[in-house]
Amino acid sequence: QVQLVESGGGLVQAGGSLRLSCAASGRSFSSYFMGWFRQAPGKERNFVAAISWSGGSTVYADSVKGRFTISTDNAKNTVYLQMNSLRPDDTAFYYCAAKTSNWNIRNDNEYPYWGQGTQVTVSS
Repeated sequence: QVQLVESGGGLVQAGGSLRLSCAASGRSFSSYFMGWFRQAPGKERNFVAAISWSGGSTVYADSVKGRFTISTDNAKNTVYLQMNSLRPDDTAFYYCAAKTSNWNIRNDNEYPYWGQGTQVTVSS
């Protein structure tokens, strides 16, 4: 059974950095695609970034391009989201998700596996 556990959220001032981690377990993820999504209070869940575990190709939302970096550590079965130059509008609950194809990779409905999420709050 796939299990995803996020960590690393917290409170940071605008301009600061955080690194989120997503520890994956339950099967081999070498053929999986991993995504990060976020949901602010009262808003829809939005795509942030995705990566193919095997080849490392990445996709980013325009709002985070150049500030966030998604990466994997195969030895630790962990996906990271390095977030720099954080802004108050980055405040949200951040979720890690997994899927087995790269079809419609920005669509959260395409991901069958989800973590419990971690809160990121950026103060101005």
